Amino acid sequence: MQVSDILKVKGNTLFTVRPEMPLFEAVETMATHDIGSLVVMEEGHLVGLLTFREIILTLRVNNGMLGVTVIRDIMNNSPLVCTPETDINEVRRMMLERHARYLPVLNERTLMGVISFYDVAKAVVEEHGFENRMLKAYIRDWPEAESQ
Repeated sequence: MQVSDILKVKGNTLFTVRPEMPLFEAVETMATHDIGSLVVMEEGHLVGLLTFREIILTLRVNNGMLGVTVIRDIMNNSPLVCTPETDINEVRRMMLERHARYLPVLNERTLMGVISFYDVAKAVVEEHGFENRMLKAYIRDWPEAESQ
């Protein structure tokens, strides 16, 4: 299974922000759409990633206030990325090693989407469930002559 398989199921809705956008607007977007990350784009290129982790750290530093913070000041400006062809097991390893919950997916320099740790876990569970059902069907339909 590859990242492209997850993107096909997930759909093509993608939320992006500009680095100079006020943080409170990004928080509003994330809350409205129930998402945990926003891709930061500038002049058509990925320049960073904003996740709830950066927002929580900002709230801690600012005593619970967002203030006049702009996204550029707190975004991860070198996020871990993958390609549509990246194997899902490689993505799992990357996410676990780097404690990354979200990965932008780039096809060369074109942003294809974002996958989350949840997306990866769901795909793996569904794949294992499918394999399990196929094995059970194979065993159930085992030819009589071979079973003796």
